[in-house]
Amino acid sequence: MSMNLVTLLYLVASVCFIQALKGLSHPTTSIRGNIFGMTGMAIAVLTTIALVHGQARALNVDFTTGIAWVLAAVVVGGGLGAFMANKVEMTKMPELVAFMHSMIGLAAVFIGVAAVAEPWAFGITAAPVAAVVGARTPDGAVLFEGFVRHAIPYGNRLELFLGAAIGAITFSGSVIAFGKLSGKYKFRLFQGAPVQFSGQHMLNLVLGLATIGLGLVFVATESWPAFFAMLALAFVMGVLIIIPIGGADMPVVVSMLNSYSGWAAAGIGFSLNNAMLIVAGSLVGSSGAILSYIMCKAMNRSFFNVILGGFGGEATTATDGAKEQRPVKSGSADDAAYMLSNAETVIIVPGYGLAVARAQHAVNELAEKLTHKGVNVKYAIHPVAGRMPGHMNVLLAEAEVPYDQVFEMEDINGEFAQADVAIILGANDVVNPAALTKGTPIYGMPILEAYKAKTVIVNKRSMAAGYAGLDNELFYMDKTMMVFGDAKKVVEDMGKAIE
Repeated sequence: MSMNLVTLLYLVASVCFIQALKGLSHPTTSIRGNIFGMTGMAIAVLTTIALVHGQARALNVDFTTGIAWVLAAVVVGGGLGAFMANKVEMTKMPELVAFMHSMIGLAAVFIGVAAVAEPWAFGITAAPVAAVVGARTPDGAVLFEGFVRHAIPYGNRLELFLGAAIGAITFSGSVIAFGKLSGKYKFRLFQGAPVQFSGQHMLNLVLGLATIGLGLVFVATESWPAFFAMLALAFVMGVLIIIPIGGADMPVVVSMLNSYSGWAAAGIGFSLNNAMLIVAGSLVGSSGAILSYIMCKAMNRSFFNVILGGFGGEATTATDGAKEQRPVKSGSADDAAYMLSNAETVIIVPGYGLAVARAQHAVNELAEKLTHKGVNVKYAIHPVAGRMPGHMNVLLAEAEVPYDQVFEMEDINGEFAQADVAIILGANDVVNPAALTKGTPIYGMPILEAYKAKTVIVNKRSMAAGYAGLDNELFYMDKTMMVFGDAKKVVEDMGKAIE
């Protein structure tokens, strides 16, 4: 296969990836976006295999054994990925995404290590010769398995350092994020609460400078000990960057790690002179960075604090208000159904509690019954509702909620004041008026203005605080009625009562 054809096919794959990102930006075009993404990846993989085959023939190297290992890895990895994607529940999707990010980071590390150990095998310094292993050429290069093992060019060393370091940070950081999102593990680092200690930021700074220093030593001398020491510190850095971040800020962390994984792939792509890796990695890295910025803006966080790690600790510290026992107005599903049936406009605010209860189908059925009664029903989505960007959008799409009923925060906030009923299902921090009060940990964070509705119905299992650990004044307002219980059962009971 000629390099011109390879370049053309990689260009086609890149266009498919761009169209995939464009398609995934809206539910109505998401299926088309997925098809573009899969098509682009298939073209990229097949082109790379053909390219490697051509290079192996040119170097008179056995191609069959190597490609057998590659295909075996594709089958095992692809099969496992398909199985997990088909099996995973919507509530576990953020954990799956964090796991995938960790695998991308680890892949970048492995490729970096292999390229440093045997650069000739990646076409970095290869030149076929017929000579004895271990002999030296006049310029001092070592003959290695029939190849001249010249020193790795400085540019490639820098690219390997950056790609492997970012990959290591992505891997260990994603493992911590996975544990925090799961909530199953008792190990302190995997718990949702932030892990903080004195001198934490200074330690991060020292380790960061040491990682960069060792990387530059590798660039200057091609020292293996410096390279592996740099990797070890990068793995530690990934852990230290994520552990101070609490559960309330996990959506931004997932987006940030997505960006890191893309830059790791791009860095390795430069080292291997693989245009496809460079383009795909840059697309993922830049889109993840843009999304992280959008999420930070939605949460009133500093983007640079996210990148440097350790942000959000103050936003996840529980307050005494979360433990205060105060009276609330509570009612039954029948009471809520009566209010909904007599309303002209109802705005539904879905949250993570709805996802846990898998109540999205019941909510859609409730909305359909209200619509048949002439009630105007809309859904309000906060950018960071749930545990990852777009979590609620995907949840509602799974239940086949009409897209024209789903509105983002900036489009729906102006309508709460005219709404007869706002029904909040498992959401907390994203509707907490504490964001309007100076001195609170979430001050300045844009929220869904459900408190402006004429009547507010809140479904929760209990009065427990949300991720931010803050009590919610909305729950104690005279206009608010609490309906306690599992979201799916409560919503189903509302639907039966409306009938």
